[in-house]
Amino acid sequence: MVQIPKTPAPPSPAPSRSVPTSADVARLAGVSRATVSYVLNNTSAVRISEPTRRRVHEAAKELGYVPHAAARSLRAGHSRMVLIPAPTFPVGPLYSRFLTDLQNALAALDYTVVQHGTGGPHGDEAARVWAELRPVAVLVPGSGLGPRGVAVLKRSGARAVVTLGPETIEGAHALLMDHDVVGHSAGAHLYDRGRRRIGVVVPQEPGLEAFSAPRLDGVRQSVRGTDATVTELPLAYDEQAAARLAARWRTLGLDSVFTYNDEYAMLLMRALLDEGIRIPEETAVVGADDLMLGRLLRPRLSTVRLELPCGRELAELVDRAVRRPATEPETHKVLGATVLHRASS
Repeated sequence: MVQIPKTPAPPSPAPSRSVPTSADVARLAGVSRATVSYVLNNTSAVRISEPTRRRVHEAAKELGYVPHAAARSLRAGHSRMVLIPAPTFPVGPLYSRFLTDLQNALAALDYTVVQHGTGGPHGDEAARVWAELRPVAVLVPGSGLGPRGVAVLKRSGARAVVTLGPETIEGAHALLMDHDVVGHSAGAHLYDRGRRRIGVVVPQEPGLEAFSAPRLDGVRQSVRGTDATVTELPLAYDEQAAARLAARWRTLGLDSVFTYNDEYAMLLMRALLDEGIRIPEETAVVGADDLMLGRLLRPRLSTVRLELPCGRELAELVDRAVRRPATEPETHKVLGATVLHRASS
């Protein structure tokens, strides 16, 4: 009879290590649990020496300890989460840098920034979804949120609601970013350079209407009452659309164009040059955003530099509103515009 060897039983799983606690950190650092709490929660009301702070942080790192967000929120009476809904419009490098600057400034003030996706409901209905996360503050880019949504957020515990857009909303702090100043600056520059038949590119990308419409209106305002004309030029962001527009350019009788932003400027400039249209002799071109690539073009691109709010100043506004939620909402105009004249105009 053949003896079949038995298959060895699999080894028993190693017992999982228990989750490290603040008591473990306190023992390793040689301090009290209260001191650990003061250090890791960045409490400013209690003075802790720098060597002690360093020992606590080193012990926490060695043990892999992280504070429990829910417990910290329970002690403080609110969370440290700042919710930023992802914009419903396409964002470029300028806005991305602004968001990064803001998130870094909020992190320096011990807030946790969470960016919420755009899927699902919008406006006041979206506010109910945001409220479920119990943020201490919400920064809403663009338009759509109304007074009802602000009230929902505040009832859920949000101490500050800040909107970044063209209008104020009842109950919310407002950073007014009216883009007509961008178009006005570009139109005034072209008029001062002797241009009288101005085209304005209006992107066909969904979601950009909130910016393109006021920029077009700003150009119109800049030449109102003069002998200049303004022609709206809808344009999709692709080479074929730009080539079709460039092919009929001379029939439009335009001597200049404001292209909404630098990316559309680069798209249209390439198509115009391919058609043999000289820039700026036949057509002056002005973009917006002051992207590095615009300076690398030949001719170098004239542009409108946008002056966005400083991330540190906005973070301080959020922190101020969180600490004093009963104060009246603040309103600040934060979008500035300066034309940088280069070879294309």
